[in-house]
Amino acid sequence: MALERDAQLMLRVKEGDDASFAALLERYRAPVIHFIYRMVQSQHIAEELAQDVFLRVYRARKGYEPNAKFTTWLFRIATHIALNAIRDGRGERGTESLDDQEARASELPDRRRTIEQAMLEDARLAEVRRAVQALPAKQRAAVLMHKYQELDYAQIARALGCSESAVKSLLFRAYETLRRKLAHFGVRAAGETPS
Repeated sequence: MALERDAQLMLRVKEGDDASFAALLERYRAPVIHFIYRMVQSQHIAEELAQDVFLRVYRARKGYEPNAKFTTWLFRIATHIALNAIRDGRGERGTESLDDQEARASELPDRRRTIEQAMLEDARLAEVRRAVQALPAKQRAAVLMHKYQELDYAQIARALGCSESAVKSLLFRAYETLRRKLAHFGVRAAGETPS
């Protein structure tokens, strides 16, 4: 079986090729920051923790073995660092500045919405984010990996260090909680499939 490109790059890093590490850093820095941000809700802390993730990846290069997809290995490290930060109180209920919110809103494509439509959509997105943020840390991590990083159950299980059935249970409980909290929207919760 041919190794995925990222695993090949990491094997080159293991051999001392810093250019390959730079390529991995360039490819995954933004997704890792985004993932951690969704866990800790603070851009500053997310950027700081992402540095820790890549430092740990670099330090682990000598022992790296491509037993799983590179992204699974990477997000396992990111998950552990984010969960530790939350446990230690570093990432709990961070605040996002108005500038951060405006910058994020400006990244959305212009669909010529009215001001009222834009305000309503922003309020709905903020409510969904708050509902996801209110989930217990492991459920939140599972949802973020499943919905935003598009990892499958096996990859999430390896990242969280649990069984696939435990991941399914975490996701079921998380999506049930989200469905209840967001029922007033009159739509299915994120991740819920039609019956």
